[in-house]
Amino acid sequence: MSMFCYQCQEAAGNEGCTVKGVCGKEPETANLQDLLIWLLKGISYYGEKAKEEGVTDEETNVFVTESLFATVTNVNFDDDWFEHRISRALEIRDNIRKKYESANGELDEADLPEAATWRSHKIEECYSKAKEVGVKATEDKNLRSLRELLTYGIKGIAAYADHAYVLNKKKQDIFDFIQKGLAATLDDSLGVDDLVNLVVESGNIAVETMETLDKANTGAYGDPEPTEVNIGVRDNPGILISGHDLKDMEELLEQTEGEGVDVYTHGEMMPANAYPAFKKYDHFVGNYGNSWWKQNKEFEKFNGPILMTTNCLVPPEDSYKERVYTTGVVGFPGLTHIEDRKNGGQKDFWEIIDQAKDTEPPGELETGSIPGGFAHDAVLSRADDIIKGIQSGDIRGFVVMGGCDGRHASRDYFKDVARELPEDTIILTAGCAKFRYNKLDLGTINGIPRVLDAGQCNDSYSLIKIAKELAEATGVDDINELPISYDIAWYEQKAVTVLLALLSQGVEGIRLGPTLPAFVSEDVLDVLVDKFNLKPTGSVEDDVEAILEEL
Repeated sequence: MSMFCYQCQEAAGNEGCTVKGVCGKEPETANLQDLLIWLLKGISYYGEKAKEEGVTDEETNVFVTESLFATVTNVNFDDDWFEHRISRALEIRDNIRKKYESANGELDEADLPEAATWRSHKIEECYSKAKEVGVKATEDKNLRSLRELLTYGIKGIAAYADHAYVLNKKKQDIFDFIQKGLAATLDDSLGVDDLVNLVVESGNIAVETMETLDKANTGAYGDPEPTEVNIGVRDNPGILISGHDLKDMEELLEQTEGEGVDVYTHGEMMPANAYPAFKKYDHFVGNYGNSWWKQNKEFEKFNGPILMTTNCLVPPEDSYKERVYTTGVVGFPGLTHIEDRKNGGQKDFWEIIDQAKDTEPPGELETGSIPGGFAHDAVLSRADDIIKGIQSGDIRGFVVMGGCDGRHASRDYFKDVARELPEDTIILTAGCAKFRYNKLDLGTINGIPRVLDAGQCNDSYSLIKIAKELAEATGVDDINELPISYDIAWYEQKAVTVLLALLSQGVEGIRLGPTLPAFVSEDVLDVLVDKFNLKPTGSVEDDVEAILEEL
């Protein structure tokens, strides 16, 4: 094997990518990511010890968080970036070790894990070491499964924490758990039960992190409002912004105002159309295109430049490669990268704006509009109507169909389920899974759309908050007694984090598809089934029948 990666739903053969990532990741890149994660574990080992002495270090916290985010599927494909990051990781690790030792005395290297001591000054040695420290380094399949499940959950937590940090919201206990969890994967004294407990704890931290991000987003841009999002185009040149970063969205809109250039969202940036702060911009047109995996064709037809702010980048075609820009932790060889903010200023998007002015308007993909903006505030403002609808029988119940989209044709399962659900059911969603069914004409119930889109996968906290508030309003003690069924799609590590968040809240009976994760061993799956009644998606007919029995 030249690499081994099974962190996403598209792992080859649902076992693992060993030659090249289905995502487009080269084996050298995959191995460098493995080495970086290993070094982050070494940093976290010292971070945990330093915390015991009351020592915290923000540079370390941010470095670990950003670096983890960069290893999420479809974020960064740039070997040079990872080489530099690995070099910096060695420096960060030494710095946090010195801070601990200055407070507590020198450590004996013989007692330390190799991830906390290994050093190299030659990049060739890094590439060689990278092949030794990946997933397969843990030989016991159940310990490996739990270590990876914990690591992937932490990757999603890191992504959400990074978004919140950009908006000046942070919590030390979130940074602390990220490092606690990473350090735990180096501890051979921890068995299955210990790791299961950490996985459950990661779900609780995930909820806290998503709540922090929710407050950061709504504090900066207002509560999302029910909005008809335009999916057509205008005659001006355009810039397409994709990913999840709302701060980038804000600064791009400010810099393009009055420049004769329109701004469109793509993919997971679509929910930005529902934030009050962005609606004041006349040149903010709406959403262009669909889910992330269709970008090869849609970016080609857009004609203008594209800004990728976070994950969901597909390796670009040569025909439009010169129009794609990356920023933040996103990277791809040959693409222009917009540098981070300096001294409290904005990112500089003028190269993108100048290019946009010389391009043709976007090619039309579709016309009309689709509803969005149904985050917790908008939905709970109609809680009385919803409860009356349930009591009268107009609303049989809710089906949570959040999560990710992906290339597999089997994901049409979620579109078919949406079609087959009876007219007295409402779909709650967040994430790009909605693109399988958000343009279907499913109608309304007493004026409430049958697809309530809470936003990005980052906004999945809304799904939890809505369920909790409905339980309280109806006097239900157990969230599982609500007329809510869960039919979740997953693709990458942020979706794993959302799953762990739901499990941590006691949600039982979740269906997960289109396949179960390759990194979950049979024994670990048995634990999840026994503890949470987790189950795979089945046929559309059987699952719809079972869903209706649960409501």
